[in-house]
Amino acid sequence: MLLRASILTSADGNAAAIEKADASGPFLFVCEHASRRLPENVGNLGLSEEALSSHIAWDPGALAVARHLSSQLDGALVHQRFSRLVYDCNRPPESPGAMPESSEIYDIPGNVGLSPAERYARTAALYIPFHDLISSTIADREARGQATVMVTVHSFTPVYRGVRREVEIGILHDTDHRLADAMLDNAAGGPYRVARNEPYGPEDGVTHSLRLHALPKGFMNVMIEVRNDLIANDADQRVMAGYLADLLRKAFEACQN
Repeated sequence: MLLRASILTSADGNAAAIEKADASGPFLFVCEHASRRLPENVGNLGLSEEALSSHIAWDPGALAVARHLSSQLDGALVHQRFSRLVYDCNRPPESPGAMPESSEIYDIPGNVGLSPAERYARTAALYIPFHDLISSTIADREARGQATVMVTVHSFTPVYRGVRREVEIGILHDTDHRLADAMLDNAAGGPYRVARNEPYGPEDGVTHSLRLHALPKGFMNVMIEVRNDLIANDADQRVMAGYLADLLRKAFEACQN
């Protein structure tokens, strides 16, 4: 039987990482698709370098933006360290998208026909440690009486299945839309095309992390999607993070009144 230890070696390191764990601000940033790295034992999943560097493997620019947000708003940041092609940490184990057999135009040979033992091993090695780290971070914050506002940070491709996406920033929410409403109010008339629940929505299963950690505790929360051509380099990442930090700061203050 494949075991968790068969997925990650000591050279791979931990499945997830936390930065600024003791940050004093209210925001907890989460980046589920931060890395395109593959564990050593997984190989290349039968994919070309072109596929492995594309958006199917990760969210380009998302981690950089999340780090700038963490710095500007003094927020903690939890992120995964391996590609969503091995396990998409924003999907539950029972979801076909957790270990996808195909993504957009690419088939993923290394994910075809996984046995229950192989699926369990990936879940135990990648998904559970990632969400355990979020849970323990929240517990630590609660223990010191610190409020938590959960913000997940993602990026999306400008063209999907041949169709150009005009939206530039998506403000996504599940059943709790307090923070999203305030952000959208502040974004009106601004420099970017900002839309609610675009290019995805909760019906697509993209709010899994929010459902798992924020909704049960009543934390304000939001998922941010940024079109990745707008954050392709450090300068643009800093500009976008500055804009989003201002939106989040103003929205949080509005929700306190």
